[in-house]
Amino acid sequence: MTETLYSEIPSVDLAEFISGDPARKAKFVADLGTAFNNIGFVAVRNHFLTEQLSEKLYDSFRRFFYSPDGLKKKYEFPELHGQRGYIGKGKETAKGFKTPDLKEFYHVGQEVTDNDPIKSEYPDNVFPNEFPELRETGLAVYRQLEKTGVAMLQAIALYLGLDEQYFDDKVKNGNSILRAIHYFPIENPDEVPPDAVRAAAHGDINLITLLMGASAEGLQVLRRDGAWIPITALPDQLVVNVGDMLDRLTNNRLKSTIHRVVNPPKEKMKTSRFSMPFFMHPRSEMDLTCLESCIDAAHPKLYSDMTAGEFLDERLMELGLKKQ
Repeated sequence: MTETLYSEIPSVDLAEFISGDPARKAKFVADLGTAFNNIGFVAVRNHFLTEQLSEKLYDSFRRFFYSPDGLKKKYEFPELHGQRGYIGKGKETAKGFKTPDLKEFYHVGQEVTDNDPIKSEYPDNVFPNEFPELRETGLAVYRQLEKTGVAMLQAIALYLGLDEQYFDDKVKNGNSILRAIHYFPIENPDEVPPDAVRAAAHGDINLITLLMGASAEGLQVLRRDGAWIPITALPDQLVVNVGDMLDRLTNNRLKSTIHRVVNPPKEKMKTSRFSMPFFMHPRSEMDLTCLESCIDAAHPKLYSDMTAGEFLDERLMELGLKKQ
């Protein structure tokens, strides 16, 4: 396949995939596959999350993050390894870096409502009593992003020549995480370590990530030729990218592309930036062994066999969120 060097991330319309028209559906699958094969990122319009619901959650989390540190720390539980609740400043360091990212964040996880035994693997969600609306709004956003993610994975399955429902049972009650991030203001930019950034260059752990429009510029993706290009999406679009688990499953056919959040100019360092990615994870038992269809003489097997749960544990240790 000819490699395209994009100057911006491609845009796709999810309405094409769910239209019921085979030709429109096939075009969506082809366009998505081409983008994920090249740059690993797309902007998606006509997804299932409403702008009203998105804004409501952003507003609630803004108020939470602007609260005193003492209030926020009530909802930080180190024994949960960053899987639920508040994670304070200086707690996460990108793989291969020594300086923590300039951010704080909050995690909302899966709530199993049927009799699935996987419920025992997940800690209960933690919601701040001072912001009672966060539970309802957070879980509603979680469900709509999860629904969008399932549709995206169905398109990916078709692109890979798999059954359309290949991923469905693997992500049902999966270990997905909704992360609300506050890149906090820096009052004295000159005192920040020179290598400290809002989010150092990294790949995401999961299958795919769905990002609700970030509140400021700064997100960049590393192109194949080494150039960093800005990721911008219209307010009604989600940015969706390939994660390391999908890269691993497809033997690097679909690319988990390195991305980062750079610091703004010094005069803007005193302002906040908010972002809300949904990390779509499968169930822990999902086998990430490279698909046979993605291995040939020109593309030898790159990765060792591993389950999603084993891979997640390995990466959480690298991030400093879980002790060995």
